[in-house]
Amino acid sequence: MEGKALLAVSFGTTHEDTLEKNIAAIERDLAAAFPERTLRRAFTSGMVLRRWKKERGVEIDDVPAALERLAGEGYTDLLLQPTHVVNGEEYHKMLQQAERFRDRFDRLAVGAPLLTAAEDYLDLGRALMEVLPSKAEERAVLYMGHGSEHQANSAYALMEYAFHDLGRSDVIVGTVEGYPNFDAALRRLKERPAVRGVELRPLMTVAGDHAKNDLAGEEEDSWKSRLEGMGYQVSCVLTGLGEYPQVRALFVDHARKAQA
Repeated sequence: MEGKALLAVSFGTTHEDTLEKNIAAIERDLAAAFPERTLRRAFTSGMVLRRWKKERGVEIDDVPAALERLAGEGYTDLLLQPTHVVNGEEYHKMLQQAERFRDRFDRLAVGAPLLTAAEDYLDLGRALMEVLPSKAEERAVLYMGHGSEHQANSAYALMEYAFHDLGRSDVIVGTVEGYPNFDAALRRLKERPAVRGVELRPLMTVAGDHAKNDLAGEEEDSWKSRLEGMGYQVSCVLTGLGEYPQVRALFVDHARKAQA
């Protein structure tokens, strides 16, 4: 009988709480959906991997190490499912690394990130609308995505458009390391002069450093502090996308499509 495995590939996080609540939660749902496959974990971020080893003495595989291990153990049918949000640098790095191992397996299938096909944006929008507060003229919801110099950065503007197309024109999407940045998001916020309250949420698989510091930190340059300094009443919901069952189901669906 051929050996089947499923490698869940994440950027990674150094925060143990959000690792368990987000990445591990996605992995558990993947394992439940594919009981015939052995589930393994890999991270793509070298910085995260180095910190786990240095600070905790824990070694987590990167993608090449995980694939080498699986091939050496005799697995012949491999499914890779990333937990990345967009088709950015980390995802393409994973693809390049996996391609070098293609001839080591009889079958190697790769699932898509969360936002890939056009319908993915509407699917994610509908999933998140289940947990958003009701639309109100005096309140806006501001999501912080990671952002990138990669062309996949356009996904964030598309995600905001999808929210608006679904009837949630109160939702704004900005990024911490790309465009639209905070200033661009703020301009759109000011287009709604009736808004007095802003709810901040991370549009990231995990609610880690960026969510805890750049979004909701007490430092004067955090999004929370800057908005409060302008007179807005700010609340923060530090929930990573992986904590929502309806979002985890989208990752599982992408894995199923890749396996088909």
